[in-house]
Amino acid sequence: MIISPPFLPQSGLNSGNVNNTDPDPLMTAIETYEPGCHGVFPITFDRRWHGGIHLVPETLDEPVRAVADGEVVAYRISQQPISDGHIDEATGKEALNTNTGFLLLRHVTDTGDGRSLTFYSLYMHLLDLTAQQSLAAPQANPSQNSSPTALAAWLLEAGDSVKQGNGKKVYRKDILGHWGQSQGMRHLHFEIFMTEADFTAWFDQSGHTVQLGAKNPVQPTSNDWWGHAYYVIPGSVQFLDVPDGVHDALHFPTLGRGKLPKDTSKLYVEAYFHKGQRYTRAWLDENGDGTPVLMTPQPIRDRYDDYEYKLCERAKALYSTCPSDGYELLRFGRILSQPPTLVSAQEKATWVAVPLDANGTQGYVDINKTTIVKLSDADFPFFTGWQKIDGETAPLDASGLFSYRKLRQLVGDATATAYDVPQTDPQFSLDTQLSSYVQGSSDVRSGLSGFVCHTKSEWDSTNNDERYQDLNKPDGYFGKSNDSDPDGYEKFQGFLKKIQFMDQVSALAGEKKFWFFHPLAFIRHFRKCSWLNVDEMARAFPRSLLHLSLTQFHASTTTWNDAHARARTWVLPFNQATRKYGVSASRQRLLHFFSHVVPETGNLHYVREIQGETKSYNPYYGRGLIQLTHLDNYLAYGHFRKFPTGGAPPEFSGLGWDPNGLIARDNAGHHNADNCVDSACFYVANRANMLSHMDAGVSQNHAITVSKDVNGYVAIENLNGLEVRLQSVLYLRNTLLDDIFDGQTVSLTFEWRRNSQQEPVLDAQGHPVMVGSPPHPKKKYYATQHTITSSLELQKP
Repeated sequence: MIISPPFLPQSGLNSGNVNNTDPDPLMTAIETYEPGCHGVFPITFDRRWHGGIHLVPETLDEPVRAVADGEVVAYRISQQPISDGHIDEATGKEALNTNTGFLLLRHVTDTGDGRSLTFYSLYMHLLDLTAQQSLAAPQANPSQNSSPTALAAWLLEAGDSVKQGNGKKVYRKDILGHWGQSQGMRHLHFEIFMTEADFTAWFDQSGHTVQLGAKNPVQPTSNDWWGHAYYVIPGSVQFLDVPDGVHDALHFPTLGRGKLPKDTSKLYVEAYFHKGQRYTRAWLDENGDGTPVLMTPQPIRDRYDDYEYKLCERAKALYSTCPSDGYELLRFGRILSQPPTLVSAQEKATWVAVPLDANGTQGYVDINKTTIVKLSDADFPFFTGWQKIDGETAPLDASGLFSYRKLRQLVGDATATAYDVPQTDPQFSLDTQLSSYVQGSSDVRSGLSGFVCHTKSEWDSTNNDERYQDLNKPDGYFGKSNDSDPDGYEKFQGFLKKIQFMDQVSALAGEKKFWFFHPLAFIRHFRKCSWLNVDEMARAFPRSLLHLSLTQFHASTTTWNDAHARARTWVLPFNQATRKYGVSASRQRLLHFFSHVVPETGNLHYVREIQGETKSYNPYYGRGLIQLTHLDNYLAYGHFRKFPTGGAPPEFSGLGWDPNGLIARDNAGHHNADNCVDSACFYVANRANMLSHMDAGVSQNHAITVSKDVNGYVAIENLNGLEVRLQSVLYLRNTLLDDIFDGQTVSLTFEWRRNSQQEPVLDAQGHPVMVGSPPHPKKKYYATQHTITSSLELQKP
């Protein structure tokens, strides 16, 4: 799943900062766009449901972008804003202070094997075309297709009516418009929601039920796992300074000892890797009643340095019976690959450090114990803030408006600002009481962001009477002014209907209820899910690449049909292996991995080295996606996986197992797809410093360093396939990351070989140097500088 926020300020990327401890600096930057003074999710300050948030970027010209690939459901492009009826004091006329433009997208993606997720994103109050011209000059011949650099022609066709999408597609990062205003307040109203059917299909799928908001989560039985790991530790567990029966000071430096306050207490622990280090946070539920308190707001770094970068080494040292299974225990807390080799509790003991008090003291615990529940972000753990708000749990009063008392019970008010006006005071207001509570505390607003709310849309006019009827009661806003403005409520309804649209979208109309998420919380959460669907994987195949042939560059093209066919074949083993070894833990790592495996395997066609039997290292020539080569690499992989030895063909007697059968025999389909990808990802994780080099950045120098990790630390001209790898990195920055480029091509200057074939070495007189018997010219590659035009054209139908 690839998703990004609706604004992509390039200053927020911070992708190359190795020392940055923020796992998602872009989302942290975008969250500052959400004002606490208006547009809070899921509540308006007059106590009604508010299914979205308001976002106010730093600059007016920051464009609104599609958060994911999707289909246009409906849209409206306005030429001018409308008035809400207020009079402009300067002109004496009605102020044109509200933009009616919007775009509604439907997205379908995957979060795991057989786990299809469908959701909608809504971009409301898009700037009118007249005002937009002051931000960007009109295009002479706009394209019919949306793009990250310009508006599509259909987004420049104004009209007051709601238009149906009729199959129009947009892609992540494409410009949808600019943020406008509502009732004189500049902002983008942004929503993410799911239909009831789509919500049930994902959260309640048979065999994959998500324990959203469950106060007593149980051990999941499915292999859904993504994001961070979480452990629910009961009060009976002892935290040790050194693991029982383990004498290994290298992997287990001495920590602290302790126990939870009560046998009924629970400790909830979050564990994750970031740039090679292991971090943990902990919540204490002292009474075990489902009211945890965050003990360690700042993550605690594990004392074992470079924990993830040394995870293969650790697994080999601690799980000699099967390091591969041990690696998964250390990464996931459980073994996802089936069937497991490690079975007994003793074999699967997984001692990890966790915080045990508010001072950050750490102790060891064996998370393999059956009394400890192992979760991930796929389970939406309640102690991280997720709550399901539906029916009886909705904090509403008898009139259907939000109740201050009930909301406090759901969120808590430890840091909330007190509302000092007593109810007996004529100045007392229920609306002001609640808004003071929400506005006065960022912790309260953070708590609200975990609500997943089941309610109706404010953009469906058929809900208006139910939603706003209190305003027309004698003590309501319009009821009080009925004598001076008897048509006030009707004019208000007329204004609303000029903005609303849902009743004109047949699939969503009819007073339906939807499940609303805080949209930035949804995006931040699912950005931790690295599982790619077939389309997303196909998009990682560059459409056009230049290859050096002799001294000239020639283009090769990969069609969408070919890319999609290869992705369908490989998507499951690819996702499973990249998840297992942390290669997909960040899209930056995926970028480097794709930039090697796609060109090295000819778009995943070749999983056995062509003419490998003629090589000096035959029969241990390249097999797999990053083609495992040489006996020592095969030995390391076989030991890690604990492949059974004995009975191998004679040519593999030095290895003990048959790589033809277990990895790849030929390029005609006789291969094990799982092991082809698994062996490649093992190479990345096991190769000293390779993951850290992937984490360092995406510049040309970073790409060259990672290339040398695969092809050896040789002179630049001897790095095979460098020209396509550098192009692939640029293309994948456009496809996988959040970078914005100015066009569909970019100039690429780099040093490499001047000829695709080796050239004779000349002596001082210009004569070829002869070597060998019989004598033949000595040859080598010569370095030169190239400048080519690299294509960024998105791979799509």
